[in-house]
Amino acid sequence: MYGKPHPPVVGFLFLWTTMRQTTLKGVEDILPADIHRWQFLEQQADEVFSRCGYQQIRIPIIEPAQLFVRSIGEQTDIVEKEMYSFTDRGERQICLRPEATASVVRAYLQHQFDGQGGCAQFYYYGPMFRGERPQAGRQRQFHQVGVEAIGSYSPLLDADVVMTALRYIECLGLRRYRLQLNSVGCPEDKTNYAQQLRDFLSGQRSGLCESCVSRLERNVLRVLDCKNSACRQIIASAPHIEHAHCAQCREHFAAVQEMLRSQKAEFEINPYLVRGLDYYTRTVFEIPHGQLGAQNAICAGGRYDNLVAELGGSPAGAVGFAFGMERLLIALESESTAISEKTRPLVYVAGLGVVAMRAVFSIVQEIRAQGVAAVFSYEERSLKSHLKRADKLKANHAVIIGEEELASGTILVRDMRRSIQQSIPSSLLRSALEI
Repeated sequence: MYGKPHPPVVGFLFLWTTMRQTTLKGVEDILPADIHRWQFLEQQADEVFSRCGYQQIRIPIIEPAQLFVRSIGEQTDIVEKEMYSFTDRGERQICLRPEATASVVRAYLQHQFDGQGGCAQFYYYGPMFRGERPQAGRQRQFHQVGVEAIGSYSPLLDADVVMTALRYIECLGLRRYRLQLNSVGCPEDKTNYAQQLRDFLSGQRSGLCESCVSRLERNVLRVLDCKNSACRQIIASAPHIEHAHCAQCREHFAAVQEMLRSQKAEFEINPYLVRGLDYYTRTVFEIPHGQLGAQNAICAGGRYDNLVAELGGSPAGAVGFAFGMERLLIALESESTAISEKTRPLVYVAGLGVVAMRAVFSIVQEIRAQGVAAVFSYEERSLKSHLKRADKLKANHAVIIGEEELASGTILVRDMRRSIQQSIPSSLLRSALEI
């Protein structure tokens, strides 16, 4: 019944078993040569955000899908088209997190930070997932660093969160950015404006792209985010959301602007900035960078006063933002901002021969115990190969031990920077390496 495989099948099986595996489309490895650039973003976040009163939180990569349906909005592109969701073995609907705000609010409620009084302030960094077309600065697995401050309706919080974002950018060394502000008002304002916008766009339906036509009834504010040139021309004549603001929302936004001006923070009002997620209220902001093309926002955020109650908590004002880490790295590169790689002294220990390699093992452990980085080869190599490896690893010193050194109780210490070496008693190794 099970005869010999047909020759083409054999060839396919051979190819499949010998083919090197690669990452999925839209997912990239972060290699050791680049890791210092990512660590730079994280270290600056640790420094800046903790200085501003935020505490780090690490949230799960997988969450109940309903968390994002409720928070982001069922009729958003993220939920409808981009979210990676699946049914797990327990028949639960699970998803890979497409953003972090809803997860942080979920953690805020689950762990009862809402009962501790005051404003709870969190920061995070890590991967997010959206099934959109891969592009520069936004893969299907991408990374964000951001903050969430929960527990105040004051415009002072809006202004302080914006200043925190600007402080982070400045500490990274970026210069070619600008801050854009707007207010989407309260839910009533958004409803009124949505109807005004829908009425205006209905008369321009024939000039809109297919996506914007479908958004007219489903989520009309998303039309304002469209990058289609024809749609942009129509949007330029659309009514501004500020005309739909109630008195309280106008007062709130004016106070935010006043606080930012008091700190000499430069910004521009973008009347078409609304942000595409349902949970935003009142202040919204973006920070575009001049070298990133059409998708040029390195940071986006705003106030979301109703999300805590939407997820089951008592009403609480909240503001947050997120930076795209890939886009930050592109922006830094475009400005030729050097990110120095922090290195620590490294010792390479070379053993020439089987017996010497056993001695090397003990020496390496002793060096590491003194707090100095040390590596060695697990396989036999020639002296030339050892030194080549030490040079590639950028070792400061190479310690060489062969049969002669073992017999005489000495070691060779080679300064890799100056290409000089000396033979010293084994007991003086510590002082020779300045441990």
